[in-house]
Amino acid sequence: MSKQHFDLVVVGGGQAGCATALAGARGGLSVLLVEAASALGGSATNCLVNPFMPYSTTIEENGEKRRLALSQGIFSEILGALTEDGLFCASAHKDGEGCDQWGNPVFCEESLKVILDRKMAEAGVRVLFHATLCGVRTEGRRIVSASFATVGGVLTFTADAFIDATGDATLSAFAGVAFRLGRSADSLCQPMTLCFRVCNIDFEDFWKHHKEINDLYKKLQADGKISNPRENVLVFPTRIAGVLHFNTTRVVKHNPSDAFSVSEAEAIAREQVLEMVQFLKENFDCCRNASLVSTAASIGVRESRMIEARHVLTQEELVAGTHFPDGIAAGNYDIDIHSPDGSGTSHYYFPPGVYYTIPYRSLLPREFDNLVVAGRCIGATHEAQASIRIMPICVCTGEAAGAAAALAKESNVAVADVDATLLRARLRAGGAFVG
Repeated sequence: MSKQHFDLVVVGGGQAGCATALAGARGGLSVLLVEAASALGGSATNCLVNPFMPYSTTIEENGEKRRLALSQGIFSEILGALTEDGLFCASAHKDGEGCDQWGNPVFCEESLKVILDRKMAEAGVRVLFHATLCGVRTEGRRIVSASFATVGGVLTFTADAFIDATGDATLSAFAGVAFRLGRSADSLCQPMTLCFRVCNIDFEDFWKHHKEINDLYKKLQADGKISNPRENVLVFPTRIAGVLHFNTTRVVKHNPSDAFSVSEAEAIAREQVLEMVQFLKENFDCCRNASLVSTAASIGVRESRMIEARHVLTQEELVAGTHFPDGIAAGNYDIDIHSPDGSGTSHYYFPPGVYYTIPYRSLLPREFDNLVVAGRCIGATHEAQASIRIMPICVCTGEAAGAAAALAKESNVAVADVDATLLRARLRAGGAFVG
């Protein structure tokens, strides 16, 4: 590659990284987006995380109630592209095919890959696949360069600003940024989950017997005949006729930032997949002919490293519906904590009309001035991260990071020093909701 310097280097091509790259490029920056896998989309495409979780609330204006989408901007743009593609339904069909049983939009991962490819090309973003971060060079309060292992050798890039959208805060950790891992008591993270797809199931009969399936699952689990510690069978529809999506494996007490621990988790999860498919085939007529279609390319990680940002979001701030003066994204997804050490999932649901905002400071590590973090690894406690980790919110923090980098270039300041009022105004002008 002839060009080794960019205005902005984004590490991680998931939802946050893609939004960052688009916002930066549209703001006039030369942008390199680096992804370790073969496609953009992150958890949605590599881990089969589907559908998009709730991202709206109900507010009352002039005596009438209306839906307020808290994730807008580039997220809305992606939804619109998927809708136009014909493989996505943002609202339930009469037969429910466009959404899950709770009304959340189900999407096609293969369509998402192509849409993101096209958007990067249209914006002029340079994309590098199959490139794994392997080194970071720093000078004082700046990251100078990042190096990536590729099939063609190690490639090194310099940039004015860097965005860590790795999900695991890998760039930040390599640079020496302080971080926290998991819950404060023992550093255990929420469990990892390998999603999988099953075909040849009688859909109508399956949903009729869903409670019976869960009841038998719990009984066999209590009898020691099911090894998976998850408390129920979590399943969703897909956009593919005759295929069900399972988000029900659970690997606990494994460290998502340790390579050997993740490797072991992948193998454990595959055994749980086979256990689940066998359980369904052996006990229910609607699943007698079921076949495993695929498991995700990578195990899904809910929680990993989270930076010690200039402001660390807390559960108390979220529950209070705090609106920060430098808020750059908003959310109200429930504080959804899958037990890090066993069975059970705890929830705190926000009342209608209540939402919080995420301050720009929570995207800023304390150690560097030209590094911004976006996605699920921003500064948050274990409890707060359980709400801000969903894909719609990750897109919004990514958009803010990219817009901040563009604003920094225009203002001739470090990305950590951009005026939050100007940043919020820019995001609003682009269609984002910041509270």
